[in-house]
Amino acid sequence: MIRKVSGLFGVLCVLAAPVAAQEFSFSMATTEECLASEGTFDECVGASAQDCMNSSPGGDTTVGMGYCLEQEWQEWDALLNMHYGEVRAEARATDAEMQEIGAIAPSQEAALRDMQRAWIGFRDGLCDYERSLWGGGTGGGPATLSCLMRETARQALFLQSQRSD
Repeated sequence: MIRKVSGLFGVLCVLAAPVAAQEFSFSMATTEECLASEGTFDECVGASAQDCMNSSPGGDTTVGMGYCLEQEWQEWDALLNMHYGEVRAEARATDAEMQEIGAIAPSQEAALRDMQRAWIGFRDGLCDYERSLWGGGTGGGPATLSCLMRETARQALFLQSQRSD
């Protein structure tokens, strides 16, 4: 009987999760407006997640904070991937031009790829360290997501600055 009840509880939890997530309201608008008005990195990054936490019922819970922080992190990750693709295409074109004129220059595309791989390791190590500071407590999840969001935003903005347009 206990197995049936615990199994049913597990199913109910899984079914309830999407409903709980729908209660939170996230929009990237606050962060975008802040950046457009030349706000600082620290003022802008996380502003939309903070709005989500402040305006959503349960946004101040660990689950709410996690949801809101992850939404903004995913937005930054999409921007990072877009900017990386743009910079990579430009680097590939430059490499082709250098090869065409016979220049002996290191590959920009390879250097970009190596830099990005090293950055991922750095970001993951930094955020693992931040999580460790919570000693296994429930704040570790939001702390990790906040770190991932912040560092991904930093890299997305760096890559955006490397575009030639």
